[in-house]
Amino acid sequence: MCGIVGYIGRRDVAPLLLEGLQRLEYRGYDSAGIAIGAGSGKGTKGAKGTQGGALRTAKAKGRVRDLEARLPKRFAGTTGIAHTRWATHGAPNDENAHPHLDAGGQVAVVHNGIIDNASDLRAKLVADGVEFRSETDSEVLAHLIGRDASATLEEKVRGALRMIDGTYGIAVLHAGFPDRIVVARNGSPVVLGIGEKEMFVSSDVAALVSHTRQVVTLDDGEMATLKADDYRTYTTEGSRTSASPTTVEWEAESYDMGGHDTYMHKEISEQADAVDRVLRGRIDDRFSTVHLGGLNLDAREARAVRRVKILGCGSAYHAGQIGAQMIEELARVPADAEPASEFRYRNAVVDPDTLYIAVSQSGETYDTLAAVQELKRKGARVLGVVNVVGSAIARETDGGVYVHAGPEVCVVSTKCFTNTAVAFALLALHLGRIRDLSVADGKRIIAGLRRLPEQIAGILREEQRIAELAAEYANAKSMMFVGRVRGFPVAREASLKLKEVSYVHAEAYPASELKHGPLALIEPAVPTVAVVPDDDLLEKNRATLEEIKARSGRILAVAHREQEKADHTIVVPKNEDELDPVLMGIPLQLLAYHSALALGRDIDKPRNLAKSVTVE
Repeated sequence: MCGIVGYIGRRDVAPLLLEGLQRLEYRGYDSAGIAIGAGSGKGTKGAKGTQGGALRTAKAKGRVRDLEARLPKRFAGTTGIAHTRWATHGAPNDENAHPHLDAGGQVAVVHNGIIDNASDLRAKLVADGVEFRSETDSEVLAHLIGRDASATLEEKVRGALRMIDGTYGIAVLHAGFPDRIVVARNGSPVVLGIGEKEMFVSSDVAALVSHTRQVVTLDDGEMATLKADDYRTYTTEGSRTSASPTTVEWEAESYDMGGHDTYMHKEISEQADAVDRVLRGRIDDRFSTVHLGGLNLDAREARAVRRVKILGCGSAYHAGQIGAQMIEELARVPADAEPASEFRYRNAVVDPDTLYIAVSQSGETYDTLAAVQELKRKGARVLGVVNVVGSAIARETDGGVYVHAGPEVCVVSTKCFTNTAVAFALLALHLGRIRDLSVADGKRIIAGLRRLPEQIAGILREEQRIAELAAEYANAKSMMFVGRVRGFPVAREASLKLKEVSYVHAEAYPASELKHGPLALIEPAVPTVAVVPDDDLLEKNRATLEEIKARSGRILAVAHREQEKADHTIVVPKNEDELDPVLMGIPLQLLAYHSALALGRDIDKPRNLAKSVTVE
């Protein structure tokens, strides 16, 4: 959610930090700020914060461009940290923006996460005479570090961290230690960028790849000290750890808009290529199956699985619902999906014969990561389906599948959702062929998988018509999305997309549930989007359309052929029944996008939302 950027080296730091913050704007934020280390340039007045002291800061509510406009003319230095904040404690304003300073202006802290015991710590500090400048939980850290009498900055930070409960990714500057930045992680990402006589730190590789592709990702409970020509990692208890750099596979250009007006449009348009990537090198024609080498699950272990439980949040959860149906259909193993945010709190029974699968685009979603950690504590086998190599969930799980969607910058997920659904198709085929799926069915699914990229490209070529339909439906006061069995997760994801990006109220229901209550909402002002695949439930779905039309409801159908009872039909190409949900979601992404465009929304940065949800 919030974004951290830091640099220590020889270059002028402010432009580097601003560039890094701009790379992280997609994560969602409401204010931004910079702190520059002691001894770098002369202090001046002009931006909100402390100027002329040991550390100099500039902070502003709003966008990074607002911060840039308020930077003093002389704001030079070679060491600094910066932040984009998404409010959890205190309203969006200059005072609550990061970085936060201690009382003497010697310590600057940027913090992602939530300090659960901040209120108690704040009360104790206030009783000791500390005056707080903000309403945030994060300022507590700056005061704790500043009041610690330990000899080294590392010890001061460790001492403060021992006093807090909660999650954090932090970067710390101290005027008394101008040669270093100290960082730490517990539940919120921290990535080091290794340069030539310069070091970077960020909460996301997006801020690093234009300068270095050599990165070190910290684990929970790990800290690091960055100097211009070196870095070292260690635990919060002080024990040294060995962390070797890995190479980021994505180029800096992957984060550019590439001629599109929005990242969302760019990422929707990339889906044919993205699906080709997730398939590439994995299909085994000889045995009518797929290679998924990262599973770390041999055939004997796979056959011993008696149930599959998939955990995710938001779009990842909906992709998990599609995956669960594929696994049941192809592998004939009972499977279901559940929100990770609910699972982690309900004291679920953990069955040793159940295979658990955690799904996350970023690999850092806090609720999903916490569920993984609880499952591991109870001895469960957990696989990950993630997009980001080296992410926390990828490291915590026993194995898994990377979805290879490439960087997804827009807050709402499109290409990663689609690639995740395809990754589940691969996993379902793999498990099915180990169990009882025939060679003929294996060949059938492989042929369907190979057709997906071109079929997706064909759907995208119909964008103009979908845009015209979106303009017609965008002013609805509310929309209903319905689907049956395979179509229901598609309806749920489409409903979420419309809400996220256009702010039009929408609800999704199983088509069979309409008559059990939601039918009362049907009227001309509440159109229904119906997912109608051409499968063995086609006539059942057509009966649902009859029910809606009988109550004067307008219908937009997504189907494999024109639907007589629908006011409009978006026709998508037919694939195998099991794979149809992958294709039927694509036009509904475009529907949400063009609805938002028609309503003038900020498409890449929907209000109140953030890309990577790393807090509860």
